[in-house]
Amino acid sequence: MSRIGYKTVTIPAGVEVKRDGNDVTVKGPKGEITRTFSPIITMNVSEGEVNFDRSDNNNKTRALHGTTRANFNNMVEGVTKGFSKTLKLVGVGYRAQLKGKLILSVGYSNPVEMEVPSNLKVEVPDNNTIKIDGISKQEVGDFAAEIRAVRSPEPYKGKGIRYENEHITLKEGKTGK
Repeated sequence: MSRIGYKTVTIPAGVEVKRDGNDVTVKGPKGEITRTFSPIITMNVSEGEVNFDRSDNNNKTRALHGTTRANFNNMVEGVTKGFSKTLKLVGVGYRAQLKGKLILSVGYSNPVEMEVPSNLKVEVPDNNTIKIDGISKQEVGDFAAEIRAVRSPEPYKGKGIRYENEHITLKEGKTGK
């Protein structure tokens, strides 16, 4: 039994939910998100609450039940509070700049330039910090992962781009006899 799928999602004041077949649009103070859900899961909207039911009990449907509810809850949370990720650049000479594009100097011969998606807000408060804000949890996480993949932390000195509270387990280097 999916415990997540059967939880009720409460819709806060100021948030509007519209359904058009399998397309669901959630509109709130921070913006609007539209997503297409599977027809296997039924969505029941009633006076500030949304519940999800599934058509059968096989494994894929049960997994989809919880996923659909979690995705809808993230849509509601995104248009009310928004989502944020912070990345840290660790290493001598590693720095980030925002000049229309995100420019990363992370030890390569040339700086890496990245286009910032139009629906995300990216800030560089200091040379070693990148803050990403947006209403879609998936888009914020994807862009943060894309930045991190430019120079992921290496296991010997820990240099690279990491999430703010990420712990890197360092390996012991070679020891001579």
